[in-house]
Amino acid sequence: MAISVSRAMSKGVVMTVPVLVLTVSVAAVFLFFLLSSLSSCSCPSQPSATLANDARSVDIDSSKSSKSNGLLATRKEDVEWVKDQIQANGIHMQENVLRKGINPRTRAQQLEDLRQFKGISHYEGPESNNHTAFPCPGELLVEEHHSNYGEPWAGGRDVFEFLAQAIQLRPESQVLEIGCGTLRVGSHFIRYLNPEHFHCLERDELSLMAAFRYELPAQGLLHKRPLIVKGEDMDFSKFGSGVTYDLIYASAVFLHMPDKLVWIGMERLASKLKPYDGRIFVSHNIKFCSRLGGEECTKRLMSLGLEFLGKHTHDSLLFNHYEIWFEFRRSKI
Repeated sequence: MAISVSRAMSKGVVMTVPVLVLTVSVAAVFLFFLLSSLSSCSCPSQPSATLANDARSVDIDSSKSSKSNGLLATRKEDVEWVKDQIQANGIHMQENVLRKGINPRTRAQQLEDLRQFKGISHYEGPESNNHTAFPCPGELLVEEHHSNYGEPWAGGRDVFEFLAQAIQLRPESQVLEIGCGTLRVGSHFIRYLNPEHFHCLERDELSLMAAFRYELPAQGLLHKRPLIVKGEDMDFSKFGSGVTYDLIYASAVFLHMPDKLVWIGMERLASKLKPYDGRIFVSHNIKFCSRLGGEECTKRLMSLGLEFLGKHTHDSLLFNHYEIWFEFRRSKI
């Protein structure tokens, strides 16, 4: 019996080895196909993450584009948004008369109030002028200088948008304005450009005081350090000999100058304009050129290394305002 059992056991052992080998082989083959199948499977988590990243990058690009556009131009959809807000709130233009919480004052009345009641100071006697580090003239506080132009003050934004788009303005661009006045236009350039990248030549002392003493502080632009110089006769020597500009513009300034001085200025400006890519824009008209006649003007410009590129009419989307601009650049030769 023992011998038969032993034989049976020995037979059993001999029989299970191939079975085990076969079983292991089958299991290995099955495991191989299973792993291959898993590796080639498109897991939902990976495409989802990719799609999420793609969507986020699209959103970022879209927001950058919107931000960039918002800095430079008012879009039609912006105008529609304003219209919708006015309509949604049921707002209508009303006469500006005395009413609860509102006491309309002319600029002259405001100025008289400032003089009579010591402005915004609550100090009395000798201390009445010690409420600020640098007292601001009342004429500037009531913004009389905003009425020094024949166009709406808000139109300065339109000029900025047109010029900025025309030259594809960048923060690192160098800009020179001839006659920046009280910064009706210049403040928008100063805000957008890198510090010290806005230059201006202005002759009117009151305008300069309004720019330095009121507009730059009131609009939080002192840290931009614009180079604004008092000067006349188209003398640009104080801006340095090494700087060249992406944009030089004059809004209705050449109208008030004799033709000879304008041509002197154009000659000096040509050397300060970046070759070919830089632009000079002159608004309203170019009488200094049209009085010579078209062909003669072209020859005169060519002698200065300039060429006339065309006439542009810019219409405002918001402020009942338009301007005509004439564009010049340095020629390739």
